[in-house]
Amino acid sequence: MPHHAENRPARNRTDPDLRNSPDLRDSGAGPAPGADDPATRADDARAELAQPGAGRVEDVVPFGAALRAWFAISLQTFGGPAGQIAVMQRALVDDRRWIGQRRFLHALNYCMLLPGPEAHQLAIYVGWLLNGLRGGLAAGILFVLPGMVALLALSAIYVGFGDTTAVAALFTGLGAAVIAIVVQAVVRVGRRALTHPVLVGLAVAAFVALAAFGVPFPIVIGAAALLGWLAARRIPALARAGGHAPAADDGPAPLIPDDHLHTEAPSRRRTVTILAVGLLVWTAPVALIALITGVSSVYTTQGVFFSGAALVTFGGAYAVLAYVAQQAVTNFGWLTATDMTRGLALAESTPGPLIMVVQFVAFLGAYANPGPFDPWTAGIVASLLVTWVTFVPSFLFIFLGAPYIEALRSNRTLAAALTGITAAVVGVIANLALYFAVTTLFAATRHITTGPLSLTIPELTSLRPVPLLIAAVAALLVFATRWSVLRVLGVCATLGLAAGLLGLPVA
Repeated sequence: MPHHAENRPARNRTDPDLRNSPDLRDSGAGPAPGADDPATRADDARAELAQPGAGRVEDVVPFGAALRAWFAISLQTFGGPAGQIAVMQRALVDDRRWIGQRRFLHALNYCMLLPGPEAHQLAIYVGWLLNGLRGGLAAGILFVLPGMVALLALSAIYVGFGDTTAVAALFTGLGAAVIAIVVQAVVRVGRRALTHPVLVGLAVAAFVALAAFGVPFPIVIGAAALLGWLAARRIPALARAGGHAPAADDGPAPLIPDDHLHTEAPSRRRTVTILAVGLLVWTAPVALIALITGVSSVYTTQGVFFSGAALVTFGGAYAVLAYVAQQAVTNFGWLTATDMTRGLALAESTPGPLIMVVQFVAFLGAYANPGPFDPWTAGIVASLLVTWVTFVPSFLFIFLGAPYIEALRSNRTLAAALTGITAAVVGVIANLALYFAVTTLFAATRHITTGPLSLTIPELTSLRPVPLLIAAVAALLVFATRWSVLRVLGVCATLGLAAGLLGLPVA
């Protein structure tokens, strides 16, 4: 059964300590337009926690407030995992203060070790901490829903008309805005996590290993864990400096104490139940579509193929997309190489994880080979099936592992290893931010390989002036005026759309 420390009920809606806690200085902008004053944001956060209603015992925050927060976050998840983590950092740690920096990084470290989209898994984990099982389900579903709907619509437009200029222009503006948001996240997380020179060195080493030498992501994370453990044995204060002990800087003080976040006691019975139900939920749609359309149909083939791909996406979507593109274009013939490139561009410009591009692949493949359905129905069925098998494993991994990770929070060996991972994660996010900035601001890049050096550098002559200008405006709004994310995204989306309608080159 879910439990809290000493079986105390969650201190949420009626707790006077939470409602009356002193104003806390905030370093970020608010979650909604017009809510840019720190005192106003603090009052709003307490008001959400003080909503009346019995709720469930696992609801650390009112479920309605959590749903609104996750829906707002889902509309801002542009810019790949770096941008998505930045948005959650701002909304949950800095603005609402539902979770402290230490617990946020603890959850992120675990998600970094898993196959699949780490930002999606982080949303599920934090949703579980705040509202139990239904909170994790709601957070995970809402996180991918806007992107799924947007890319499904764009897939239909692409097949039907082949022209997505206006939509692409709008999303170009959003993508440029995310550059500033991600840079701000790197600075914030770095200030809080890299409080010792050794940790700064680990972050820099991780960044250089990924950006300059192309070291595989699992090796970077594994080496960081080992080095963190070894360094902490010589310098015990490192575990605290890295954010895995109470002495660490937790950023804005959370309104909800750590020991009031939801958790569950690990048990063999619970593990077996979650595993059995999760595997059934994951595989049942593939089995059903095989019964309806046959085991050799495009739907069954896509379901099986993308189920396997979901288990090997270590280090983010780019680590597996080359393989997916090769198989989808060359082996299965679901789409052309040009289609794949355009689909990737659409996925880059829509909210949600980049791996959502598999939905575009599935739509085009089934549209061309509809089997028993008409082409439009075929595209929709295939898109929904592939989205299901791609993202359901994330829920399974979190619901299986989170109770064990929470139970081990006080383990010194694990804390030392996670200290190294925390430092490396800052370097990883910085590398993702650099990659996203380069691909957004430049139309062409080239790869240089010299010995162990493996660099992707932009072609300076391919600089895109419109995204650069919008990114500069976003940086001004984020760092100088400290506008909220929604206001920044709204302004930049409008600028991108206007540029597209005026015929300016936006892509």
